[in-house]
Amino acid sequence: MTKVTMAKSHLLGLIGDEDTCTAFLLGGIGELNNKREPNFLVVKKDTVIGEIESHLKRLLARKDIGIVLINQHIANDVRHIIEAHTAPIPALLEIPSKEHPYDPAKDSILKRAKGMFNIDDMR
Repeated sequence: MTKVTMAKSHLLGLIGDEDTCTAFLLGGIGELNNKREPNFLVVKKDTVIGEIESHLKRLLARKDIGIVLINQHIANDVRHIIEAHTAPIPALLEIPSKEHPYDPAKDSILKRAKGMFNIDDMR
């Protein structure tokens, strides 16, 4: 008899504006860990950068988070943390928001991925 092992599932982490968080939370991503820490942060106009930085660091350190999504306009405020993150898990993805379109030129993760491939390899 073959033993089947199940892969441990991971959660999505989210740092975003109200509209982005509302959409993802309605989709069912909201969770609290055993320390009652949420896997998301709603960033409002009065949210200080220090709070965003500390929440991002906590999400990146959690073992139950597989992907962290962050609105690109918020990522610009914590770019130094994003660029220092080199671990493959959790993956860190910048996403657009309703009021701020995605700009690939500002996405440091995309720049890093482009540097891994050579256009000649794709031919």
